[in-house]
Amino acid sequence: MLVRTYQPISFELDLPLLFSCASRYIRYQILSVYGHFNPLTLRLCQVSAGYFLSDLGMICWFYPSLGGLEYVVHHSLSAIAVAYSMYTGEGQLYTFMVLISEVTTPEINMRWFLDTAGLKRSYAYLINGVVIFFAWLVARILLFIYMFYHVSLHYDQVIHMHIFGILLVFGVPAALGVMNLMWFGKIIKGLKKNLSKRV
Repeated sequence: MLVRTYQPISFELDLPLLFSCASRYIRYQILSVYGHFNPLTLRLCQVSAGYFLSDLGMICWFYPSLGGLEYVVHHSLSAIAVAYSMYTGEGQLYTFMVLISEVTTPEINMRWFLDTAGLKRSYAYLINGVVIFFAWLVARILLFIYMFYHVSLHYDQVIHMHIFGILLVFGVPAALGVMNLMWFGKIIKGLKKNLSKRV
């Protein structure tokens, strides 16, 4: 039970807030998808890479109790993409578009806490499930669709990146998108099950 509490709750609540507050600044500062550096984007990449690496370390240390292979793949791909963007400055716009999807992390962790505390039948658990459904739909499904649309619109810029950057721009969001759809199916199934028990 104490394994997951290792992560500071305040960090998990502050990270999505940091990304959403910075998004207004980033939107006007990142004019292209390659070769851009500024102190704020560098700091956000550093924080994100640290978050993914620390979470990956915990997942590997307590494997498989904190998550299976899909969690290892998710965190590894994310850490590699963020680190690449941080060191080269390429693809930071797409890195931050994908990082916005981490706003679902506090809700997922809250669900784990409620489950571990034996509150699966509480209204808090039901409300958490509904919040996860909508947050996941917006941040991990619709945003990814928009990101792929944006990549297609700016393909002429993307192909000027280094080959590894191009592979990351197409490969990482595609892999994460497939996992997001898989997890979204589980979220829908769980929400239906929880709602049917209430009726």
